[in-house]
Amino acid sequence: MDPAPIHEHALNNLRYIREAMERATAFTSIPGWGGFWVGLTAVGASVYGARFIAASPRTWMMVWLGEAILAAIIAGLTMIRKARRASVPFNSPAARRFFVSYFAPLIAGAALTYILGHIGAWKALPATWLLLYGASFVSSGAYSIRVVPVMGICFMLLGIAACFVSFPAGNALLGCGFGGIHIIFGLIIARSYGG
Repeated sequence: MDPAPIHEHALNNLRYIREAMERATAFTSIPGWGGFWVGLTAVGASVYGARFIAASPRTWMMVWLGEAILAAIIAGLTMIRKARRASVPFNSPAARRFFVSYFAPLIAGAALTYILGHIGAWKALPATWLLLYGASFVSSGAYSIRVVPVMGICFMLLGIAACFVSFPAGNALLGCGFGGIHIIFGLIIARSYGG
């Protein structure tokens, strides 16, 4: 059996190096300013939603679902803007890994929101949302900048706290998490990671 020609070895080595570099690349288009604005709107949702906790928990849930839609729009637009500025493609291997690991817990959260809302388990929603949103950042942070999993851990700690407090306190923790954590980490990301 004849040995493979040298150019085949070189091509295999280059392919291996390219694949290793793709695996090591981090998705860096996390929008700091987008997180800041999402945080501000979440503080508003927490304050406005508090009005409905006792009288109409379903309306409270709709306030927060509206906030989730608004937050997704803000985050999406600012992420696209940051990615374009930095010429970071959304179809890169790092971006694909980031989005798969980010959206998996969010899809679980959407399904649990439907079930918990359907049976009227309103008190469980703040813990569910904070824990699964935090899990999305912890898991996707493996493919992103270092501060992302730290942010996820902060969300999860608030989610754990939400398991043991009253429904109004859970709403306040949502404001602290989706509001305060987004504002703080949004400013950190904007300052240290280019907007």
